[in-house]
Order: sequence, then structure tokens, then C-alpha cells
Amino acid sequence: MKRFRFPLRPVAVLRAHRESRAREVFATAVHDYVQAAAALESTRRRVADFEAALFAHREGRFQAAEEAHNLAGYRREAAEEVAAERALFAANATMAQRRNDYLEAHRQLEVVHRLEAKARSHYRIALGREEQAEFDDFSLRHARHRGTTIAP
Repeated sequence: MKRFRFPLRPVAVLRAHRESRAREVFATAVHDYVQAAAALESTRRRVADFEAALFAHREGRFQAAEEAHNLAGYRREAAEEVAAERALFAANATMAQRRNDYLEAHRQLEVVHRLEAKARSHYRIALGREEQAEFDDFSLRHARHRGTTIAP
């Protein structure tokens, strides 16, 4: 019998490459999400420190120019916090999309792997039948050669 050859092997190679690439893109998206979460945490820490400094300066004498400057700085930090939150939400959405892309690529690869496993199983069964037929033929020839009859 001929050696096993899976006709969809090129498809399997392409799907494996696509799945590998999707895994890399998903890993990059996870990395970006983690960085966005760290940036948000850092920004929140800075805003909290800024708030603490603002409240600490209010115990002394009120100076309008300094307070206006501090308030403008606080607004910038608060705007950065909002931007960091939006970046985190965007990174989360991108990560979810990349996860779905990866899972779909993985499913498509698994379909080809299951088809290959099924084809290999059918090949092994056919090979076993062919070997059994050869053994039966050999034993029948051997029995005829010796002049013995074999009951069916």
C-alpha cells in the first residue's frame, strides 16, 4: 500500500501559520492592554498625589495665582486620567477582538487536524485489511502447496 499522504497538508500549513500569527497579534494586544492598565494606574497615583498636595496647601494663606496654576495642573492630570481610561477601554476592546481572531484561527486549524486524524485512521484500517488479506492469501497458498484443505 502507498505511504499515507494527506491531501489537505498545504491547507494545514497555511492555517497553522495563520494561527501562529494570530497568537502573536493577540499576545501583542495583551501586552498593550497591560501597559495601558499600568499607565492608568500611574496616572491615578499622580492625580491622587496632586489632590493630596492641593489639600495640604489649603491650610495656609490663600494665594489666588498659585491656586489657579495648581488648579490648571490638576485639570491637566485629570484629563490625562480620562485619556488613560479611554486608552485602557480601547486596548481591552482590541484585545477581545484579537482573542476572537485567534480562537477562530485555532478552530480552523483544529478542523484540519481532526480531518487528518480521521484520514489517518481510515488509512490504518485499510492498511490493516490489506495486510490481513495478504496474510490470508499467503496462508491459503501455503496450505495449497502442502495439500491441506482449509475450512472456511
